[in-house]
Amino acid sequence: MTLDCPANMGLRMNDNIREIEPEKVSPASAGKKDKSDKKEEGSFFWFCVKLVIIVLLFRSFAFTSFNIPSESMMPRLLVGDYLFASKWNYGYSSRSLPFNAPLIPGRILASTPERGDIVIFEHPISGEDYIKRVIGLPGDRIQVIQSVVHINGEAVDYQRIEDFAVPTSAEQGCGTGRAHLTQQDEDGNFTCVYRQYRETLPNGVTYNVLDGGLTGGDNTDVFEVPEGSLFVMGDNRDYSADSRFEAEAHRAVGFLPEDNVVAKASFMYFSIGVDGIRWSRIFSGI
Repeated sequence: MTLDCPANMGLRMNDNIREIEPEKVSPASAGKKDKSDKKEEGSFFWFCVKLVIIVLLFRSFAFTSFNIPSESMMPRLLVGDYLFASKWNYGYSSRSLPFNAPLIPGRILASTPERGDIVIFEHPISGEDYIKRVIGLPGDRIQVIQSVVHINGEAVDYQRIEDFAVPTSAEQGCGTGRAHLTQQDEDGNFTCVYRQYRETLPNGVTYNVLDGGLTGGDNTDVFEVPEGSLFVMGDNRDYSADSRFEAEAHRAVGFLPEDNVVAKASFMYFSIGVDGIRWSRIFSGI
């Protein structure tokens, strides 16, 4: 049996099989692609520049971040607390800017902190960031007698309340002379226990302080706060180098110039200690 095939069948089959050739790009198209790539690179660069500017403006004029490195503001602030501090409360100066850039002459929109405010400031000598509570304003007379603060001759309200306890580790301990008691539970966990008091200032601001017994800062002479200065103290009275002591680099503050104040402590956004993340402290006000 003979099969007859049309003479053009091979041609029809070849019509359905085409060789895939590489895409040909004309010089004009290549130029457009290069320009598009450069445009995308330029857009990303300017996006990064704008982002940096926004972050700098935010940190300079709105909020700055601060972490607590010492025990001087216990019980309200603990080592391992991270907080935001608002910058607009007391005005702006070169200290408000990154690297203290000398772009703002003097201090603009200046305002004096109120008693009880927790302020972040630059140490008058060393320039380090410190955090303390404002106790005395310009013109005030401040004296500490038997651990009780006196403002303009009047003792502030000072009441003993329940002890304050904070977890610690066996390696870290509680520090010599800071806690009056160290406890260990059945699981081997250690806790530092401090004597705690409730202090209320004349303007009604109230907060807790720690004081384990009479130390060098619990009885002082009368301090007359100069104009343009503040008297600041730490809430952990036995462990705070503050305005009760003569200014010394990396240590005591002495009278704090108002111009050195940078921000007001606002709220915590994170906290971690030897026992892990302190969830109850996150996003709490100060």
